[in-house]
Amino acid sequence: MVQALIDLDENTNRVLNVVKAKYNLKDKSEAIKLVIAEYIELEEEPELRPEFIQKMNQISRQKSIVVDNFARRYGI
Repeated sequence: MVQALIDLDENTNRVLNVVKAKYNLKDKSEAIKLVIAEYIELEEEPELRPEFIQKMNQISRQKSIVVDNFARRYGI
């Protein structure tokens, strides 16, 4: 396990105390771990999210078109 000494502003400290109290955590390090775990879950790769897979399945069922020259077709 890595130990780190960090400087927190008052607002961040207050938020960590709220998280610690809300989830009945032992210390601020557990609060930091929880906040980071939530962030990872929120920001995980879109291809791992079920709603992304559902959207891709819907798109794959759509009719596609053949484009011989993309640049000419779209004026690039």
